[in-house]
Formats: sequence, C-alpha cells, structure tokens
Amino acid sequence: MNKYLKRSAALALVAVFMATGCSSKKPIKGDFSEVESVESLESSESPESSSESSIGSIGVNGTSSNESSSSAPAGESSDTSSESASTSSSTSAPSSSSSVKKPAPSSDTNNGGNNGSGNNNGNNNNGSNNNGGNSNNTQPSTKPSGGSVTNGFKVDWKTGNSWEESGKKCGTVELNIVNDSGKAISAWKISFDVPSGFEITSGWSADYSVNGTKLTASSLEYNGSIPAGGSLGIGFNYKSSSVFTPPSSVSINGTEGSSSNNGGNNNNNQNNNQNSNDKNQNDPVPSEDVKELLERTDKAVQGDDWLHTDGNRILDKNGKQVWLTGVNWFGYNTGTNTFDGLWNSQMRGTVKAIADHGFNLIRVPISAELLNQWSRGEYPKANYNNASNPELNDMNSLQIFDYFLKMAEENGMKVMPDIHCAETNAMGHNVNLWYTDKVGVEDYYHALEWLADRYKDNDTIIAIDIKNEPHGKPNEGKNAAIWNDSKDKNNWKYTAEQAAARILAKNPNVLIMVEGTEIYSKKNGSYSSQNSADYYFNWWGGNLRGVRDYPVNLGKYQDKLVYSPHDYGPTVYEQPWFKGGFDYNGLKRDCWNDNWLYIQEEDIAPLLIGEWGGFMKDPNLKWMTCMRDLIKEYHLNHTFWCYNANSGDTGGLVLDDFTTWDTEKYNFVKEVLWQEGGKFVGLDHAIPLGANGITLSSAKGL
Repeated sequence: MNKYLKRSAALALVAVFMATGCSSKKPIKGDFSEVESVESLESSESPESSSESSIGSIGVNGTSSNESSSSAPAGESSDTSSESASTSSSTSAPSSSSSVKKPAPSSDTNNGGNNGSGNNNGNNNNGSNNNGGNSNNTQPSTKPSGGSVTNGFKVDWKTGNSWEESGKKCGTVELNIVNDSGKAISAWKISFDVPSGFEITSGWSADYSVNGTKLTASSLEYNGSIPAGGSLGIGFNYKSSSVFTPPSSVSINGTEGSSSNNGGNNNNNQNNNQNSNDKNQNDPVPSEDVKELLERTDKAVQGDDWLHTDGNRILDKNGKQVWLTGVNWFGYNTGTNTFDGLWNSQMRGTVKAIADHGFNLIRVPISAELLNQWSRGEYPKANYNNASNPELNDMNSLQIFDYFLKMAEENGMKVMPDIHCAETNAMGHNVNLWYTDKVGVEDYYHALEWLADRYKDNDTIIAIDIKNEPHGKPNEGKNAAIWNDSKDKNNWKYTAEQAAARILAKNPNVLIMVEGTEIYSKKNGSYSSQNSADYYFNWWGGNLRGVRDYPVNLGKYQDKLVYSPHDYGPTVYEQPWFKGGFDYNGLKRDCWNDNWLYIQEEDIAPLLIGEWGGFMKDPNLKWMTCMRDLIKEYHLNHTFWCYNANSGDTGGLVLDDFTTWDTEKYNFVKEVLWQEGGKFVGLDHAIPLGANGITLSSAKGL
C-alpha cells in the first residue's frame, strides 16, 4: 500500500466544542464535521480557507509561536475491524462531527396527536436548531476566526447561528485544537472565558464545569491519554445571558495562548476548492492506480437489481417481494465531503462491517451544493485519516464516493443518496425548504438530474431520497413546506413530482423516495391561516396526511414511488402522544395511523421509514421497541438512524472509535434486518450480502 502514501498527513488533535440547543430538553442531532486535513508535515503553506480557521497558537511547556504550517486529519488509526476496538495510538471521541436532531413539536394538548403549536424547538438531522416559529429558510451562517499553526497547538473556532429562548441567548460553537507539538498529553484540561451566567445544559466526551466566567473541560477515563498526533472530539450545549464569542486566550493543561477573531461567514466547504496545491481537489483525471481501484467487480451483473413497486410492496425484476433494511451514515452533507468517522477508521473495513452485520442498504445524506460542485468538475477536499486510508490519498472527493459505491457493490449492499440539505452545512437541514438564496430551485433539480444521469448504469444506487425533512410552521408563510395541488414554489408535493420527473427522464429504473412535511392544513389544502389550530403537526418529514387528498403522481412511473416518513422517540422531543404514558396501540392511534401508516394499510404505496433510532434507555427504548414491532408486523422498509457514533441525541451503532459496535443496540436492530434461514438477505442477485448473507436470487422473498 506504500504507493498510496504519497500524501499521508501528520495526524491532528482536534477537539470540537459544539453548542446546539438551549436546554437539555431540546433534542440534539446534527453533524458538525469539518475536520481539516492537509498534505504533509513538511508543508509550510497556509491551510486552505475552510469552516475551521486557526485562531491562535498555544505551545506546550510554555512555548508559543505564530509559525504557519498545515494541519492534518483528525484521528490517527491503524488497521481496525468494525467489531473490535481501535488499535489506533490516538483516542478520538466522536464529536469532530456531532449531530443533533430536532423535530417539529406539537402542542401540549394531545388532540389525537394531530394538532401542534407554532413553537418548533426542533432540529433534525445533523444540525443545530430551528427556534420557535421564526423562519429558518436562510442558511445558518458560521463565523470562523483566524489564527496560525505552531510547534505546539493550533486552536480553531467556528460559531454558528444564534437565537433566543426565554430571554437567554443560545448558539452553536465549535473549537478545534490541533496538536503539532510532538509530545503526548494526558489527563488533559482545557479552559477559557465565557460570558457571565453561561450554563452548559448537556455535554459529551468530557467533564464540564463553569466557575464564574471560566469554563473548564476535562478528560474522561477513556480519553485522558492523547499521544502526539492523536485526535479527540468533545461537545456541549449551552445557554447564556449573551451570545458566545471566541475568547482572546485558551489554556490547555495550564499553558496559555493568544487568539484572534476574524469573523465572517463560512459554509463548511466554502473555498474548499480554491487551493491549487491540494491534489485531492480540482483533479478529475485519476492516476493509473486510482483507475484500477475504481474498477467495479466483475462479479456484479449490471442492471439486474433495479426494483419497482406494486401496491405497498417493493419487488425485484422477477416479482419477488424484497425488504429494504438499512442504515444511515452521514458526512457528505456537512463539509466533511466524505463519511464522518473516517478520521478514525477505514472505509474499506467499515463498509464490509456494515454488510457483515446484515444491512442491505446505506442511506447517504449529501448536499445539493456538493453534487453541483462535482458536476462542474470542482472537488471540495474530503477530510479523513490519510494514514488509515492511504488508497484514498490520490482520489478527489467524487472518486472517493465512487470508491465507496464499489465497496458497497463488492459487499452486496445497495445505496440510497439523500438530498439532506441544499447547501453543504452541518446545520443545513434546519433550512425549511429545498432551496436557499445560494442554491436555487433549479440548482436543486440540477443536482438530482446529474446524480441520476451519472449513475444510470450503476444499479448499486437503487433509490434516491429526493429531500430530507421539508418543514416549516404556519406563521412562516411561504418559507414553510406545504402539500396541496398548487404550483406554489414551496409546495413540496408539486416539487416532488417535478424532481421525480427529471430524475426518471435520466434513469427510469431508480426508486423515488418522497418524505412528508411538518404541517398539513385542515382547510382543504389552504395554508393562508397562521393559526396552529388549523393544522395537523408531526415530525419534520413525518406528515404524509396530504397523500390521501393529493397523492404524488408520477404518471407512467408510478411504480417507482415510495413514501418515506421519519419518526423519533421522546428523548428527541416529547411530543404530545408521549405524555402521560404511551404504548404500541396508542402510538398507532395518536400518530402513525393518520400520518402515514394508512398508506401501507390501504395498499396505496410502499413505506420506508427513512430515520428512526435513539438511545437504549427508557422511555426512548419503549418507543423504539414499539417502532421495531411495527416494522416487524408490516415488514416496513427502513433505514436506521444511524451508524455514526457522533449523533448527539440518538447515538449510533458504533462507539466513539467508529469501529467497535454497540452490541446491545445492534442486537436490538438485528431483529428487523431481513434474514432467511439464519442468513442476512441482500438486494443483489449475484453478490451475497457480506460474510453472513445470501444473494437475492437465493432468497425466497417475503
């Protein structure tokens, strides 16, 4: 593998402080994954502009300088398997890219689980939050601060959007600490000044305390020892009397360093394609080695795995009913420009492990902006552990995605890209709609058309989720997603039909996943009222009531339509149907039946639960058990949220090292993975699913 080590980087110590919610009651789920990587230790060039800018230099043992050099990817890791702890010399917590999930809450009065207030405390999918009824249709900004690299540590800050709740200021903060000292640290402690009245409401991967105006984050038992070149990620949620701004100095184990704040907007991968010295971008012509790596296996039979629907069933080419039982793995939506966790793990081993564990589909959140950049021959840098993934070092970010598709195919898995957000941003999913000022409606359509056309001859991609969680509240007017028979710009039903038509014109074989909205009008499709009592509410993407009145029409391609709601438990947000106790029958009555389960029961179309998951503790475990029972009873297709360790309010299927599986959670989900005769069933007719599965040709079908 030495021929792929041309640009293996020095590995960085990266600590990410994130604040994405005012209170612990607020759900947290969003990926903040902009781990910076560079070419080599010897490089003296300034790092490219990105969402993480250096803010100051902090030496070890009292040394300090402002010498500029490049940083390396977070998390050095040696070869690991996904079922054993990392053998890396570094300890790496998950939060280089942490994720928070916020739903659309309903009113405190449980009117059959149907009515909702206009207060959205929710954020969903890898982001911070949508506060109250305020419009969130503009892309949240991030404000980087400038600095430099030293022979000690580099400190990078990023602050995101801010809002107010109950007179308190809330916001998003990230802090990256890059270790270039050549010396190990242990029992680390980081401290810096915060505003008066600053309060941490929840945190992970560190022990937090605030004494007056000094915040201290200390190591935990499992991540206290950090070798030189190791990596670490931590994060927290906060509320304060004033908006947090980066401090002028930071202390690491008692060593002080100065910092500077340059401010300005940043969109995670903004300017990622501007450094001509970065061989991982703007270089669409692969070397002979890369061409060889990207060659697809000759074991696959192209074109024999496309699926179609009949009533509420998904069928293969022979009419055999299949069961899509997959998992989400995010990162392409956030600015990482590849999968999160590769800073501490290997792509090849991870993809194999997911297949070996029996998941036959991977839902891949990605931004429309990134797809359009790729379509123009622009390749924002992919951030990953260069030493652990040396075969990726001569690839640009698009080639890395193609390499992932090859790995999935070789392991008998299928892939479903999900347009998670318009702009590449860890908080991009918070934007209500599928377009922004920067990424317009036509840009959104173009991204889907390009994706469909590029992979029309690759049946590894069997489905496209055309937009994650369209949402918005009644008082947000045209900034809220609606569902009726109009051609309004914010009508999600109309947009879904237009998007599907463009996709299917390029690739008539791919399945189209259509999610729901947040609100649905009780007044014959009219959305003129701003009174919450005139609407039904559900989770973002989970309200498919409109299908009964205004079903999506794909014309001659109607057999490519699948509806895809999202659903979560009380640890994400305490919806009205959770209050006062709940059970399986109550959830069906108060939420599932009227919002989307009727689509399955009335044989209208198949369902795929695009996101469900959470922590394995009550009351959330009770809800998860009910959802699993529902999936099992109806054989509902689903993609579990999520593989990632860095999902703040749900956790993941792997632990912080992104290689060790959470056995308890996996065994829970395993009960609703497609199995026959003790073997997992894949969706490929020729290649068996991982080491423990069979081909679709060998399966009996449901």
